[in-house]
Amino acid sequence: INMPDLTFSTQLTKLRKAKKLNQEQASELLGISRSTYANYEVGAREPNLALLKKMAMVFGVSADYLLGLSDDPTRH
Repeated sequence: INMPDLTFSTQLTKLRKAKKLNQEQASELLGISRSTYANYEVGAREPNLALLKKMAMVFGVSADYLLGLSDDPTRH
């Protein structure tokens, strides 16, 4: 299996920037603190399944894309 070389933190940062959001705005959409959100972007934390699902819905992508398992944001 040929897997894309993408990490969750990279994908999350890329999605936030594509939506032209700062970390504070993204954290508000997700209902978490900015510091918690920042930790996801630097790879210091990983979200639980409920938050991962919410992130996928907020950013309009599949969980596979967020997790770096696919380079297609719509692949389910």
